Amino acid sequence: MAKTIQCTVVTPERKALDQAAEFVVLPLYDGEIGIGLDHAPLIGRLGYGEMRLRQGDNVSRFYVDGGFVQVVGNHVTVLTAQTVPADEIDEQAAQEQLDSARLQPALTDEQQQIRDRAVVQARGRLRVARRASS
Repeated sequence: MAKTIQCTVVTPERKALDQAAEFVVLPLYDGEIGIGLDHAPLIGRLGYGEMRLRQGDNVSRFYVDGGFVQVVGNHVTVLTAQTVPADEIDEQAAQEQLDSARLQPALTDEQQQIRDRAVVQARGRLRVARRASS
């Protein structure tokens, strides 16, 4: 049996995923990271975007909504506010979410931060939805 990475995704509500993979790709706040077997220990801040798990020829895709990742040994633990399988994201709804986020008022610094976060989240969902449909 081939050696694998165990990927566990936890949201505030539940353990959303516990799956073996050969390779894991995660969106960090400042780019993307690939995690293979025997990766160095790591703690990172997640961005909003696509998580991919590859097992053989099968690739599972998910939207992750920020959070943190920890890699220890061959175990990847993802703590995120929300995770959604890519094929469950409605591309049109994601586009509407992005359009709505762009129209939010931003008269104060706090409102601007809220709007900017909503835009980044919506862009991440839309990007994942488009990749899943292609």
